[in-house]
Amino acid sequence: MKILLTNDDGIDAPGINILAAELTKNGHEIIIIAPDKEQSASSHSITLHKPLRIQERSKNRFAVTGSPADCIILASRVIITEPVNLVISGINSGQNMGEDILYSGTVAAALEAMFMGYRAIAISLAAHTDQKFGTAAYYLNWMLKKGLYELIGKNEILNINIPNVEVPEIKGIRITKTGHRRYKDFVSEQKDPRGRIIYWIGGKKPLWVNEKDSDFKTISEDYISITPIYPSFTVQRSFSKLKSWIEDNKQKDLKT
Repeated sequence: MKILLTNDDGIDAPGINILAAELTKNGHEIIIIAPDKEQSASSHSITLHKPLRIQERSKNRFAVTGSPADCIILASRVIITEPVNLVISGINSGQNMGEDILYSGTVAAALEAMFMGYRAIAISLAAHTDQKFGTAAYYLNWMLKKGLYELIGKNEILNINIPNVEVPEIKGIRITKTGHRRYKDFVSEQKDPRGRIIYWIGGKKPLWVNEKDSDFKTISEDYISITPIYPSFTVQRSFSKLKSWIEDNKQKDLKT
C-alpha cells in the first residue's frame, strides 16, 4: 500500500520516523511530507501571507516550511504524482483527545487529507516522557494489516490514541467518543529579563472527565482508542426554535 505520512511535530520527530520504519519493514511504500519544524497546536491554519518552500531531504522525504494543513495541500497539488491509498498523520507526541483535537495540527492534517478525498488516520501516543512510539507503530501496522483503513467512510477520519505501555500490555481496542478535559492554571504569568509581564498559555496536566466510553477513560485503562470524527458544526436540534423565533418576528417588524 502507498501511504503518505505527515505530522505536526516536524519531519525529524521520532514518532513519524519510527512509524515510517515499521510500515516500510512491512512492505508499504512510504512518502513523508511534513513540516520542517514543530507545528504543535497549529490547528487547521494555512499559510497565506508568506511563501512556502519544499525541501527534498531524500527520496520520498520532503520538508515543508508551513503548517500540517499546508503539507497536505502541497502534497496533493504539487508533490504527489501518483495516487496514495492512505494518509496517516503522526505518531504525535502526546494525546489528541477531548477538546485538544480542535487545536491539534496532527488531527487537522488528517482532516485536510479527508477534504482532499483521501482516507486518513490521525494517531497519537498518550505521553510526553518515556515515549513508547514502537508500541503505537506496531499496533497501527497490525490494524492496517487487518483492513481497518478500508472501513474509513466518506467525510470522516479515524482519530487513534495509543496508551504509552509496552506492546504486551495493551489490553485491546475500543471505539470511543471524544471526551472532555479541563486545564488548571491554563494561563501562566511571568516576567521577562527586563521585568515586563509575559504570559504562557498551556497549563499543567489536564483534568479529564472520567466519562464512560470516552477516549480518556479508554486510554487510562490501557486500551487503544479509535474515534471516528468529522467537524460538523451545524446544530440541527436548534433549527426549530430559531424558525419559531423568525415566525414570531416577521420581516415587517425589522423596521420597528
